[in-house]
Amino acid sequence: MTGDIVRARGHSNVTALHPSTFEITRDREISIAADCIIAVGADKGAADLSEAFRAAAADDNTMITATISCGGFTETVSGWGCSKLSFAEKNSMVFRVSNFVCDRTVMIGADKPAARLNRGLASALAAGKEATIELRTEKSVRPEPSFDLLFGSEHGRERT
Repeated sequence: MTGDIVRARGHSNVTALHPSTFEITRDREISIAADCIIAVGADKGAADLSEAFRAAAADDNTMITATISCGGFTETVSGWGCSKLSFAEKNSMVFRVSNFVCDRTVMIGADKPAARLNRGLASALAAGKEATIELRTEKSVRPEPSFDLLFGSEHGRERT
């Protein structure tokens, strides 16, 4: 298991309403339209994460957890690494529900976007409080996609 810690702060324009991502940026100011950004003034972008974390996360069978703490609230988001992650972006990092990968992507297949974060945490971030984002990796076998989750246990199985 490897990890890294990112320190940032919230901002009065944090709404945490994006339905498929959340982002942490080194920028100090954001507009109200930036509904995916949950923290600003970060001390790291994707390219600045530790070499050990980047190496571990650039593997399809690595589970990544991001534990976000701010104002007495804590939320953990789990997702996956990917062999296509480049960690080339110095200004920000994005955590995605989808499998889309770009230079800013740090996690794909996340189980929560900004819109599903605890609303108390979102309020603390909107109040501009200090935030800590702890990133951890763990080797794991990624499960195959299954329609059983959507349609129940009888669908998707062959009948004998």
